[in-house]
Amino acid sequence: MDQTERESSKRRYFYITLLREPVARFLSEYRHVQRGATWKTARHLCGGRSPTKKELPPCFEGKDWSDVTLEQFMNCKSNLAINRQTRMLADLTLVGCYNQSVMTKHQREVIMLASAKQNLQRMAFFGLCEYQKLTQYLFEHTFHLKFLQPFQQLNETRSSLTLSEINEEDVQRIKDLNRLDIELYQFAKSLLFQRYSFLNNSKNTIESESKEVIDQIFESDV
Repeated sequence: MDQTERESSKRRYFYITLLREPVARFLSEYRHVQRGATWKTARHLCGGRSPTKKELPPCFEGKDWSDVTLEQFMNCKSNLAINRQTRMLADLTLVGCYNQSVMTKHQREVIMLASAKQNLQRMAFFGLCEYQKLTQYLFEHTFHLKFLQPFQQLNETRSSLTLSEINEEDVQRIKDLNRLDIELYQFAKSLLFQRYSFLNNSKNTIESESKEVIDQIFESDV
């Protein structure tokens, strides 16, 4: 940025993130992997090193997993798509990184979820994919920036189409597998609404049109 702006400046950096409804996110990643996507080059550094193959065994052999079925995708215990949002927000050094022999599964999950919630709460900004207009509103008022185009809410995605094709048992299994992400998402949703309420109450004036849009969002249910 110094090169672009042709001057040296002291800068403040902020971590931000977007969360997505866990079932939709899991199915979206499943379809993405089916199309040939991999994360084989990811190093998953934690505690100064990458995990061993014993700690993080691969789910497939070969160049990709493009022929994977939903059942196979769910059956791989080391599939990082499971509770991905919790894992990526948590401080994994608290649970021994990818070494799951350090503590019980229950202890690991409790600590990871608490860490993910804490880190999310500390972020200056986060948004939810299912609340695009609210996310835009909070971003603009948090950082005093304006987007040139309004965010659009897409109600039909690849994951929504996939969801309509699978049975209730598979949907329930996805929920069970991603229970940490589901709890994290509910926490995030509540926190996002709290931030809006705080912002709304702390501002002396809010454009009536913007307020009406946000209020309509709160009346809807995802």
